[in-house]
Amino acid sequence: MKAAKKLHRQTDNQKIIIEPNYNSNMNFKETNAQVTTRTYDRSVIEEKTGNLYESIVIMAKRAEQINQEMKTELLQKLDEFASHTDSLEEIFENREQIEVSKFYESLPKATSIAIKEWMDGNIYYRIPEEEK
Repeated sequence: MKAAKKLHRQTDNQKIIIEPNYNSNMNFKETNAQVTTRTYDRSVIEEKTGNLYESIVIMAKRAEQINQEMKTELLQKLDEFASHTDSLEEIFENREQIEVSKFYESLPKATSIAIKEWMDGNIYYRIPEEEK
């Protein structure tokens, strides 16, 4: 099993540690997160932390993690198509590369996936100062 990635960032003298929930098998390719803009009930978002802004910071940090995972995977797949020679035939069009790019463009944005994970309770977070 892949080790959970942690994101540590100092925000307003407070460190929040974000991890995907081990019980969830969230895969950004198979998510049913919104592709378009949607309005959410503010009270539902702040329900878990009691603070709207803290909830937004947690979702934003998770979105950064998801975005980094998506970018890494996309670059690995596009690297397979990289040509180290400058032949004219390969420059014009590579259909498989275009299909991979279109697939990633059609995925929901990282923020939508993070919001979906938050609403479903699939994000684990902790504040180390509160644990002491």
